[in-house]
Amino acid sequence: MRWFASAFALALMMALFHRLTAGGALEARATLALGFLLLAAQLGGEVARRTRLPRLTGYLLTGFAVGPAWLGLVRADEVGALRFIADAAAALIAFAAGSELRLGTLRAERRGLTRLASGAILFPFAAVTAVMFTVGLWFPVTVHQPVGDRLAVALVLGTVAAASSPVVTMALIGELEARGPVARTVLAITVVQDVAVIVLLALVLAVARLLTSAGALKLLVAGTALAHLVGSVAVGAALGYALAAYVRQFQRHTALLLVAAAFVAAESAQLVHLETVLVALTAGFAVENFFPVEGERLRGPLRRGSLPLYLVFFALAGAGLRLEALASLWPWVLLVAGLRVVAMRYGVVWAGQDPGVRPVLARDGWLGLISQGGVALGLAAVARRAFPAWGVSLETLIVAMIGVHELVGPICFRRVLRLAGEAKEEEHVGEGARRDRAVLAPRGRV
Repeated sequence: MRWFASAFALALMMALFHRLTAGGALEARATLALGFLLLAAQLGGEVARRTRLPRLTGYLLTGFAVGPAWLGLVRADEVGALRFIADAAAALIAFAAGSELRLGTLRAERRGLTRLASGAILFPFAAVTAVMFTVGLWFPVTVHQPVGDRLAVALVLGTVAAASSPVVTMALIGELEARGPVARTVLAITVVQDVAVIVLLALVLAVARLLTSAGALKLLVAGTALAHLVGSVAVGAALGYALAAYVRQFQRHTALLLVAAAFVAAESAQLVHLETVLVALTAGFAVENFFPVEGERLRGPLRRGSLPLYLVFFALAGAGLRLEALASLWPWVLLVAGLRVVAMRYGVVWAGQDPGVRPVLARDGWLGLISQGGVALGLAAVARRAFPAWGVSLETLIVAMIGVHELVGPICFRRVLRLAGEAKEEEHVGEGARRDRAVLAPRGRV
C-alpha cells in the first residue's frame, strides 16, 4: 500500500508540473523531467526488486511508462535533450565493461570464447537471414521489392540479430555483484559480438550492392561503417592513454575525471559519428591491460557510483524506447526476436560440445546474450542510411525488436547468474524485512 501511495503521489506531481511547464524553455523542462524520471525509476526499481526482478527492468519499465510512448509525462523533446546524459552514462558503463576484460584471462580461455562467440554470431545470422528471405514475399518491408532487395534486407536483419549488449550485461553484473567466470565469459562474448557485427554489416552491404536494384543501396555506407569502427578503437585507445597519464600525474579527482571523460567521449563520438560504446570499451580495456595501477584507481569510483549510474542510464533508455511498430508489425517483430533467441540457444549448445566450454554456459549461457542496445541501435541507423527508399521502415522494425530484447534480456541473464551461483542479491521476507546479503547457489538454493 505504501508503494502504491508513493507512486500515486509522484504521478500526480509529475502530471501537475507537466501541465504547468508546457510553455517553458526546453532546457528547464528537460531538467525537471530528469528529476521526476529518476525519482519514478528509483521507485520502480524497488518494486521490481521486491518482486524478484532486476532493478534494471524496473528502471526501464518505469521510464517507458512515464515517457512519450505511454503516459507522456516526459515529452519526446525532453528525452532528446537528455540524450547526451544517457550517452555519457553508457560510456561509463562501457568503460567499466572494458576494464573487466583482461588479456591473460582471454588468452587462457580463448578456445571456449572463440567457439561460443562463433555460435552466438553465426547461428542467429544464418537463421534470421534464411527465414526472412523465405517469407520476404509477405514481409511488409519487402513485399513489393525484387528478389535481390529482399535478400539484402534479410542479410541486414540477420546481422542485427547477431549483436548483443555489453552495456546491459555489465550493468546487471554490477547490480548483482557477479564477478565469476560465467559473468566474465558472457561479457567477453557480447564485446566480441559488437565488434564483429560492424565488420559483418560492412561485408553484407558490400555483397548487397551486387544484389540490389539500381539506386536501392548506398555503397559508401559500408566503407563508412568500417571507418567508424577503426576510428572508435583509435579514439578509445587515445582516451585510455590520456586517462592513465592524468591519474599517474595527479592521483586525485578520479571520479570527476571519469565523468568529464564520459561526456567528452559521448559528445566527440556524436560529432564525428563514432560508436560511443566502442570508444569507452576500448579505453577501459587499454587502461586495465596496459596501465593496471591506474586502472585500479579508476575502478574504485566506478564501482561506488554504479547504482546511480545504472538508474540514470536505464531510466532514460526506458523513456526513449520506441515500440510503436508493435502496433502494426508485432507478428514480424516477434518472429525475428523469436528466431534470434532460438538460434542463439542452438548456437551456444553447439559451442558447448567443445570441452573447453563450461557446462553451465553450454546449457544456459544463451540466456545471457539476449539483451541488445547501443551498437545494435547504431546498426539500425546505418541500415536506414544505406537503403534510402525503405530504410526508415526497416529501422522501425529493428528498433522495436531491440526494445523487446532490452526488456527481456536482464531477466534472462539474471537467471543464468543464479544458476551459476554467481549472483549476490538482497533477499526480503515480507514488508519491512531486514536487508540481508545472500549468495544464491546453483538452482536458486541459498
